[in-house]
Amino acid sequence: MSQARHRMPFGAEITDEGSVRFRLWAPAAEAVTLDVGDGGGPRQELQMSPAGDGWFEHVTDMAGPGSRYRFLVTGPRTDGAKAIPDPASRYQPGDVHGFSEVIDPTRFDWKDDEPEGPWRGRPREEAIFYELHVGSFSPEGTFAGAARRLDHLAALGITAIELMPVAAFPGRRNWGYDGVLPFAPDASYGRPDDLKALVQQAHRHGLMVFLDVVYNHFGPEGNYLHLYAPQFFTDRHQTPWGAGINFDGERSGPVRDFFIQNALYWLEEYRLDGLRLDAVHAIADDSDPDILTALADAVNQGPGRERAVHLVLENDHNAAHYLQRRDDGTPRLYTSQWNDDFHHAAHLLLTGERDGYYADYADQPARRLGRCLAEGFAYQGEPSAYRDGAARGEPSASLPPTAFINLIQNHDQVGNRAFGERIGALASEEALRAMTALLLLAPSPPLLFMGQEFGADTPFLFFCDFGDDLAESVTEGRRREFARFERFADDNARQAIPDPNDRQTFERSRLDWSTLPEVRHRQWLQFHRLLLQLRHARIVPRLAGMDGGGAAFDVIGEGGLQVRWRLGDGSRLTLFANLAAAAIDAAGLQHQHAADRLYLEPLSAEPALRNGRLPPWTVAWYLQDAPGQV
Repeated sequence: MSQARHRMPFGAEITDEGSVRFRLWAPAAEAVTLDVGDGGGPRQELQMSPAGDGWFEHVTDMAGPGSRYRFLVTGPRTDGAKAIPDPASRYQPGDVHGFSEVIDPTRFDWKDDEPEGPWRGRPREEAIFYELHVGSFSPEGTFAGAARRLDHLAALGITAIELMPVAAFPGRRNWGYDGVLPFAPDASYGRPDDLKALVQQAHRHGLMVFLDVVYNHFGPEGNYLHLYAPQFFTDRHQTPWGAGINFDGERSGPVRDFFIQNALYWLEEYRLDGLRLDAVHAIADDSDPDILTALADAVNQGPGRERAVHLVLENDHNAAHYLQRRDDGTPRLYTSQWNDDFHHAAHLLLTGERDGYYADYADQPARRLGRCLAEGFAYQGEPSAYRDGAARGEPSASLPPTAFINLIQNHDQVGNRAFGERIGALASEEALRAMTALLLLAPSPPLLFMGQEFGADTPFLFFCDFGDDLAESVTEGRRREFARFERFADDNARQAIPDPNDRQTFERSRLDWSTLPEVRHRQWLQFHRLLLQLRHARIVPRLAGMDGGGAAFDVIGEGGLQVRWRLGDGSRLTLFANLAAAAIDAAGLQHQHAADRLYLEPLSAEPALRNGRLPPWTVAWYLQDAPGQV
């Protein structure tokens, strides 16, 4: 039996002697009482002792695995003794307002008896991501339900599943970004062992597992920290959700440690292969090292020393310095970043939409997409009109393609639309096939959003399950967000936007697996499988050792591109693409040889290519071995 345990300096931790140590940071509390039971038997109220610097602690034999507990906090911000869950709860069997449960992580049997030995992860060059929402991915909406679909993902060619946040949230339905207890997998998805079983089964399929974590805010319901630890927050920094988290002010040490321990906990206790840090541009921290650096250092010096662990950023600031490599090509801090620039340019080319942030790509979308393919970011310090002329980004051309995760759909770009339309409802099939062939064969790791591989028709809407007062304000706030769009200027039009708190909004967002046998969906699935098989066979083996500065691009006409990469083994990969509705001349095509052809979409473009013409929505890939290669 193999065990995995992260020893946390707070929360409920089972000691080597079998008792349970309870520890809470409550600097604004005058007294803290531990209310503990066995999940149904007699309850005990045990006084916790001050342990210095705002900590309260109690060790008892009256609790063990399965015991339910909570803290009763008394202080100037409470009206008498206020019952709160453990902010470091490993499991909330009810909801975020109820009792926490003591978990013994050593009881899960991690089976390491596979012939090839214990799982050590996969290199970053092999990453092909598949983002999914546990609650709507399968009919069951659970960790176990997701595990039953792993055969499908492995056969598709996926190598990394990325779970949207699973930290405990209020109610039964949520995207996950409103979590308030970041150490507890939400009970609606299953128990902690169910998530561990999903990870273990994924590893047996050769799949890495990544988890989306939220370190920039807490959700609006179920966060009690302000009552007993207001030092968690600061008015010196503001975020879209209110006061910033205190990463750099007075008494910020326990706050920083809370989130660093959270990252280590998921990676060690659940044996995850990586984390994706949500919207880190909303984290304000003036300290040195900042929290992003300190967290990455802790991970790389901890679990990252024993196996392949990858940290991924979402960062609207395009701060390339977090992605820098060492001399041997390994990441100093973060492995990669979601490349929103790629998505925005690709989306504009596919749909013609120019609202909001798409306006920043409307002048030269093909050029901006080409820069993403060759250099990483489209914005590397240039002014952004959408951001009132503020400079955005840092130079990224020196970074390898593995530092950028490209995509044409994700939860945000689908779910933040009023009606949750997927790209297949917005773009022509020929355009989407061309862009998919571009995405899946380019050197950067691609990401698919659940159902994208079979052209799912189900929308992915914004949904939640807040209490009555908050539910109404969230619904109205959601509809007000779209008032600036001409289509929703009229109040009646806004009222048609689905209510996030209506259970039917969630049910409509579930993937409909029953459509897979239908011809159109089966064809899309075969198309994705073919491209990913080609990527695994011909592209992935050549990526190791690839560095930055080895790519270049040219724009051909309005929507044409030529991009050239020098791969890690010295071979040359060339892309010719026409991402527009009119044919263009591409003289460089005449210098390519059919024997070097890797892939052509559509095949009907072959005669035109021989004459140096690129028909509308054509993508042609060429791969040439380095001199001396066989």
